[in-house]
Amino acid sequence: MDIKDIQNLIKFVSKAEVSEVKYKTKDFEITIKTPLAGSDAVYAQPAVYHTAPQAAAAPAPVAAQAAAPAEKAEAVSDDSKYVAIKSPMIGTFYRKPSPDKDVFVNVGDEVSAGKVVCVIEAMKLFNQIDSEISGKIVKILVDDATPVEYDQPLFLVDPS
Repeated sequence: MDIKDIQNLIKFVSKAEVSEVKYKTKDFEITIKTPLAGSDAVYAQPAVYHTAPQAAAAPAPVAAQAAAPAEKAEAVSDDSKYVAIKSPMIGTFYRKPSPDKDVFVNVGDEVSAGKVVCVIEAMKLFNQIDSEISGKIVKILVDDATPVEYDQPLFLVDPS
């Protein structure tokens, strides 16, 4: 199963509104978990990346996020003129091609369509993520070496 098949499976699962799907072959196994509508299980997926003591702290971000919708609404209105570059997959976000190299892009850098802006590691594969638009990087929304989810905004770009 290649990365495109996995992406298509993730899209199918999210549209089918099921909470969990397991797919297993003789040499491959994948489990996709999604929150049900109205459920607070949004942070169940990142628990896969953490050890048990850190997973116990996961309810605190849920409460903090629920308390801050007004702040997010203000940020969205300020950022509405920008276009987001989103993650095409679940994995770990890296700003550099390797630890000893420079970052792909910084705030203020000009990007063109097709330019590599980051890599996402998924299942031991490093996938280069290209910019879909041309413009100037305004904001980097994800810290280096942190887990990201499918369709999560990674960068804000000013297309003007």
